[in-house]
Amino acid sequence: MKLTEENVMKQQALDKKQGVDKSSKSGRSSQSKPKSSADAKADKEDLKNTAPKGRKRKSDSGVEKDNSSMEKLVKIQIPSTLKKQLVDDWDFVTQQDKLVKLPRSPNVDDILTKYLEYRSKKDGIMTDSVGEILKGIRCYFDKALPVMLLYKKERQQYNEVVHDDVSPSTIYGAEHLLRLFVKFPELLAYVNIEEETLIRLQQKLMDFLKFLQKNQSTFFLSAYDGPKGVSEGKGKGKDD
Repeated sequence: MKLTEENVMKQQALDKKQGVDKSSKSGRSSQSKPKSSADAKADKEDLKNTAPKGRKRKSDSGVEKDNSSMEKLVKIQIPSTLKKQLVDDWDFVTQQDKLVKLPRSPNVDDILTKYLEYRSKKDGIMTDSVGEILKGIRCYFDKALPVMLLYKKERQQYNEVVHDDVSPSTIYGAEHLLRLFVKFPELLAYVNIEEETLIRLQQKLMDFLKFLQKNQSTFFLSAYDGPKGVSEGKGKGKDD
């Protein structure tokens, strides 16, 4: 009897140990400190490997890897002259305490309409897909502007000019519209669209950026309003 009890106890202890090993493997991130850095490295490596190919292991990890591969997919290359525009924009507002004089002309709505006319003339046809994308840009702009497209120093101005019945796209212009394109990869990463559609959308957005670049001198201000309300704002192409 003693021998049997001893064997049973040994077996139970062994089972218990195996159970602990299994559970520690499944919940390694929360408990096993010594492994955490190695695990983090492995996870990072895993993410790096699956992001571009994503298909093999989609079923294993679901949403997280989908999002990481989406973020890699949505790349919007901003032309160098427009990148400089963004730097100047940041400098005017944050370093020189200047603001874009509002309302802008042309405003975002005007620019979108001009692009639609340009595409229709170029393609010889008014395409629904372009119209839908432009509606989407306008909608994103109106929603995103107060949330992520303003510098802190521009908030008071926003509160003064935009009221409940006014769309930001009728007040703001190319300066703030360009900021939206910087945020697009972040915004589109979590939208549920098929890969092919996303790539086509990306191409359309790039084409729109080229249109902005082509009309940079007339769409963008060369200077902003001074801090004491001294108006310096004028389009490069109109008065120069």
